[in-house]
Amino acid sequence: MVNLVATAKEIRKKILYMNHYSNASHSGSGLSTVDILTFLYFKYMNLNVENAKDETRDRFLLSKGHGSAALYATLGLRGYFPLEYLDKFYVDGGILPGHLDKEAVPGVEISAGSLGHGLGLAVGFALALKQKKNKAEVIVMISDGELNEGSIWEPLLLAPHHNLDNLTVVVDYNKIQSFGITNEVLNLEPLNQKILAFNWHLIEIDGHNFEEIEKAFTEKTNKPKLILAHTIKGKGVSFMENKLEWHYRSPNKELLEQAFIEIDAA
Repeated sequence: MVNLVATAKEIRKKILYMNHYSNASHSGSGLSTVDILTFLYFKYMNLNVENAKDETRDRFLLSKGHGSAALYATLGLRGYFPLEYLDKFYVDGGILPGHLDKEAVPGVEISAGSLGHGLGLAVGFALALKQKKNKAEVIVMISDGELNEGSIWEPLLLAPHHNLDNLTVVVDYNKIQSFGITNEVLNLEPLNQKILAFNWHLIEIDGHNFEEIEKAFTEKTNKPKLILAHTIKGKGVSFMENKLEWHYRSPNKELLEQAFIEIDAA
């Protein structure tokens, strides 16, 4: 059985190494998603690593495409492609684009980066699977900042209308977006009541607690499910946690070493 805590630590270190090596941004945005990605890819989802296009597979869509390093690191550790590919992240002539590209490597379901599109795609995926009587699940992770986009709210209406109980939305509610505190940029609250009013099955969790994550994903419902995951931007590294600047900064050698020490010691 996979040790989820140890695996999450490895993913966090890979993210920071990739961003250090390529001098890339979005360390904080990737770190907040790690525990959910770890649970999905190493315990929950029905996957076929040897055939990434297997029609029976569950589909995971990362709408917040700027957090790509987290998904690439997860897929690499899961065996979708050689780990050496991570050295080719966000560099000239590289393999892994800074924003997700579904043509780059196996396991990436959608190209993403322009925010607000992933949920609409996920609804389309889920509806098509329903029509084909395919039992696969669709899981999409969106950022809290994406909820500023009007294009998010149409699929939030559409999914319950079509009874898409094969769809789960995860909101990475780390409460910091590109230009500030999310609810200071545009107040989302009371977000839980809005989701309930749209007729979703809502579950609120600590997005870094594996027990709560597992309970949320395995909870049965006949509605589309939305998991409001309260997370910490930069989770796992003290000098990155809840710091807006780590939406943009990349760690230098000294900070990378300090971060690795903290992650290993946790």
